Amino acid sequence: MPRPQSLSVAQARRIALAAQGFLDKPHEPPTMRTLARTVERTGVLQVDSVNVFARAHLMPLYARMGPYDTDLLERAGTGRRQRRLVEYWAHVQAFMPVELWPAMAHRREHHHARRGKWSFVAADDALEARLLAEIAERGPSTARQLDDGLPRSRDNWGWNWSRTRRMLDYLCSAGEVVVAGRNSQFEIHYGLPEQVLPDAVLAAPTPPVADQHLELVRRAARSHGVATVPCLADYYRMSTADTAAAVAVLVEAGELEPVTVEGWRRPAFLHREARRPRAVAARTLLSPFDPVVWHRERAEHLFDFHYRIEIYTPAEKRLYGYYVLPFLLRDELVGRVDLKADRATRRLLVKGAYAEDGAPDDVAGQLAAELHRAASWLGLDEVVVEPRGDLAGPLAAEERIFAGAR
Repeated sequence: MPRPQSLSVAQARRIALAAQGFLDKPHEPPTMRTLARTVERTGVLQVDSVNVFARAHLMPLYARMGPYDTDLLERAGTGRRQRRLVEYWAHVQAFMPVELWPAMAHRREHHHARRGKWSFVAADDALEARLLAEIAERGPSTARQLDDGLPRSRDNWGWNWSRTRRMLDYLCSAGEVVVAGRNSQFEIHYGLPEQVLPDAVLAAPTPPVADQHLELVRRAARSHGVATVPCLADYYRMSTADTAAAVAVLVEAGELEPVTVEGWRRPAFLHREARRPRAVAARTLLSPFDPVVWHRERAEHLFDFHYRIEIYTPAEKRLYGYYVLPFLLRDELVGRVDLKADRATRRLLVKGAYAEDGAPDDVAGQLAAELHRAASWLGLDEVVVEPRGDLAGPLAAEERIFAGAR
């Protein structure tokens, strides 16, 4: 049996970035075709409610497409006949291509059997029937519209859900209702499948469970380029056993090739269509929920980048800040910045800026240029650097150069 080919960490890193779309030729301006190409690379766009800088699902598109009209995503994820994306528990809550719906049938059945994805939701046939009947009559609606209001407490991050909201979350995880869209307060509009999903998706047969697993692992492998079984399992939150079984089928079919990666203890697998670039010319900010960094162990192995989100860490114990974004320059993560969009004053606040060990000499200048690009995309007029972090001083100096040039 031939010995598996060996990849250096640098090769694996560039393969991974290419698989995620960082080698794609930009479109100016980005179009729906650009968005479709990007989602084909990422597979999913994780959804998160935090909006201190920009919503989590908006950022991976920006990182790969550059400044774009966010109405593109709104159009892709609303309507029925022309719908391209739908929200579901794909990685966690995420936009995924609508044609992936049949491959998630096993997950919907699992959530139905255990009555919820997080915790048990007590059966209440009368409430279920009332909600489904109301949605059928009214069309897609929020929990607030379907109930007399959601009791909330400022001390618990809004998770004090009403019985209606809990039941809707269960029904959504089980596929009895589907996310039709969200309003400006980020509340979900729940619709019946026939009100949300295209006819072709509704009519599609449900594949056998093993084929569903195979499709998810196949897509995860394309999005990774090169990956271990735990990496592939994490992408669509599958079990290691189910993932390993699918990997074996894909290796046998020649879609995946076993390889070794320098410094990786586990066997890795290279997708047969993975590009192997000599260089990657990226320069962008990454969301904490970007697929490049969401699997923290993989980020450490590929980029030597130790990353934890500190939103829920008490302020005095944070190392870097509340909402810290990694800075990708070329094919390395060279820094991180704690950002806040002050929309009232139209300023992008850099609450902290930090360089990674071995960061290149041009990191401050490149980061300054990227911050201005991001600020412009968000409709902000000014970048303000606060004096926190070892990169703050050099970055502030670059900002003064930018200010003088304007």
